[in-house]
Amino acid sequence: MLRLALAFFIVAIIAAIFGFGGIAAGAASIAQILFFLFIVLFLVSLVIGLVRGRAPRV
Repeated sequence: MLRLALAFFIVAIIAAIFGFGGIAAGAASIAQILFFLFIVLFLVSLVIGLVRGRAPRV
């Protein structure tokens, strides 16, 4: 998911360089949504991992 956010961010930068403002804004907003979704899912999985209390593998 983080790769998709990065891909949309790169598309937004390239579109902005070439003057496609609408496409750049759309790609930037999609990248922002995907990034925040990634952060939320990461934090949820981190909390679940801490709550389950598994011993780390050696």
